[in-house]
Amino acid sequence: MINISVPARICFFGDHQDYLGLPVIAGAIDRYFHVHAKTNNSSSFDIFLKDLDKRIKIDLNDSLDNIQENDYVRSVMSILKKNGMEFIQGYDLEIYSTIPVNAGLSSSSALIVSWIRFLLQSQQFPGKPDNKQIGQWAYEAEVLFFNQPGGLMDQYSIAQGGLLFIDTESGESEALNPKLGTLVVAESGLAKKTLSVLKNARVYAQNAIQAVQGQYPDFEILNATESDYERYKHLVPEKYLKHWYAAVLNFHITKCAKTELSGKNPNTKLLGDLMNQHQAILQNQIQNTPIEMQQMMEAAIAAGALGAKIIGSGGGGCMVAMVEEHTKQNVIEAFLNSGAKAAYPVNITEVS
Repeated sequence: MINISVPARICFFGDHQDYLGLPVIAGAIDRYFHVHAKTNNSSSFDIFLKDLDKRIKIDLNDSLDNIQENDYVRSVMSILKKNGMEFIQGYDLEIYSTIPVNAGLSSSSALIVSWIRFLLQSQQFPGKPDNKQIGQWAYEAEVLFFNQPGGLMDQYSIAQGGLLFIDTESGESEALNPKLGTLVVAESGLAKKTLSVLKNARVYAQNAIQAVQGQYPDFEILNATESDYERYKHLVPEKYLKHWYAAVLNFHITKCAKTELSGKNPNTKLLGDLMNQHQAILQNQIQNTPIEMQQMMEAAIAAGALGAKIIGSGGGGCMVAMVEEHTKQNVIEAFLNSGAKAAYPVNITEVS
C-alpha cells in the first residue's frame, strides 16, 4: 500500500510576478491532496477520483502520443518516461482532496506533485530526485507541456514545503521564517478565472517592460527599484501603465517582506500592512478581485485582521487573512457573514 499526501499552497507576496521572472514568497499549508494505492494484477492504473465520483483507466503501455489538454496524469507520465521511468506495475488508486478546486490554492499542482511522488515510489526510475526536481517536473507537466501562461511558483512551493522565497528565474529557493501569525483561509464561492486573468496580466506587464527597454535596452526588471515606476512611466503606453506600476511596486513589496521574514521574530503587523499594500495593487492595477471578495476582505479587516489578500491568479477563488489568535474567530465569522462559502484556520507545513 502506498499513501501520499501533498499540501496546498498560498502565495503571500509576489502574485503575478513569477511569469516576469521576479521572486515570490509562497508557503505550503495543511490542506492536502491524498493518494491511496495498492497493486493490482492488471497492466493499468485504475484511478478513482472520489471527489468527482469518476474513474480513469490508463494502460501502462499507453503511447502518450495524443494527450488531451489539461490531462495532467498523462503529461506527468510523458515527462517522467522521457527522463527514464519505466511503467512496470499496475495499481488501483483512490484520490481525494481537502483542497477546494478552482479556488487559488493550487489543487491542480498538488494533484500533479502527488502523482509524481506516487510514480517515483511505485515504478522503476533511475536515481533519487530531490524536491526541487520534483517541482521542476510538475512545472513542465502543468505549464510547459500545454503552453499555459503560469510560472513555477505553485509546483516548486508544493514540492518543497515550508515558507519559501523563490527566485523564479533560477528556481533557487530560500527557506524563510514561517511565523506569519495565525492564518485564515476563506472560500469566496466564486469560480476562479485563471487563464484569462493570467494571460492579460502577463501580456500587459511584458509589454510595459518592453516599452521601457525600447528606450533603455539595458533595463532589467530584476534590478528595478521603487522609484523606477516614476522614472520610466512616461515611456509606457497608457494601456499598460497599471501593469507597469504592479510589476515594479509588487516587486518592492516582496523584497520588503523577505527582509522581515529573514529575521528571528517577524513583525506580523508590518507583514499584514505589506499584504494589504499587495492586495491594493492586485485589486486596483491587476484588477483581479471581484467586488464581492473586496467586501469580504474589508469585513475581515474591520473584524481585526492584520492583512488580507486574494490568493492565486484571481477573478474568484480564495482569500487569506493574517490575524491574531484572539481575533481569529471574529475574522472567520466576518468572512462568513459577508458571503464567504467557508472560512477556516490553516498553518504553514513542511513536506513529510
